[in-house]
Amino acid sequence: MRLPFLAAALVALAPVAQADEITVFAAASLKDALDRIAADWQEAQGDTVIVSYAGSSQLAKQIQQGAPADLFISASAGWMDAVQDSGDIDAATRRDLLGNTLVLVGTGKPAPSPVAELPALLGEGKLAMAMVDSVPAGQYGKEALTSLGLWDQVQGQVAQADNVRAALKLVATGEAPLGIVYGSDAVAEPGVGVVATFPADSHQQITYPAAVTTTADTPQAAAFLDSLSQEPARSVFESQGFTVTP
Repeated sequence: MRLPFLAAALVALAPVAQADEITVFAAASLKDALDRIAADWQEAQGDTVIVSYAGSSQLAKQIQQGAPADLFISASAGWMDAVQDSGDIDAATRRDLLGNTLVLVGTGKPAPSPVAELPALLGEGKLAMAMVDSVPAGQYGKEALTSLGLWDQVQGQVAQADNVRAALKLVATGEAPLGIVYGSDAVAEPGVGVVATFPADSHQQITYPAAVTTTADTPQAAAFLDSLSQEPARSVFESQGFTVTP
């Protein structure tokens, strides 16, 4: 009787479900949290999540130039607006995903001090910041310093880095005594401590919008985006110093 052999042959010829590959372009400040979340998703769903980290401005420009991203998570509404205006994201999928704080950090375990004492604390040293005219963390930092009347006093000592994690590294390695980064960056780097938190009203609200790109070639990109507001991703983000937008 050949039926068992026929059934086995049909099973062998049946298409095998293939895992998807999701390419995410994400702001550098998301690295620690998103690496954990991507690994959890890959284990649970079987999909491969590839995350490219850089400054939001750099990522936005790459997407506009045709880089193959399925999902974009920016640290700035402005750069998300730019890719929406150029037609490179699906506006219907756009949402504000996360929030953050802006902090002044120093090497090791610095003593807490008022932000107003920054010039005195800095002395002749360098102040590490992300690029102040293009990278969100640097833009927020410059805005806060200007609002507090400190920018003119310290701008000549600013050491600009390509992104906020590069600025954080300058402080962690002792190349700059102080730096301006996100609160989540301070959580991620044990080599630095928070000197002060900038008042929320000294800069625009820090928001991380996210959206699926118009060139996304996997439906799992939208599913992965949805998961970022839910458990267990929510707890991971919160443990890293982010706030999750309802």
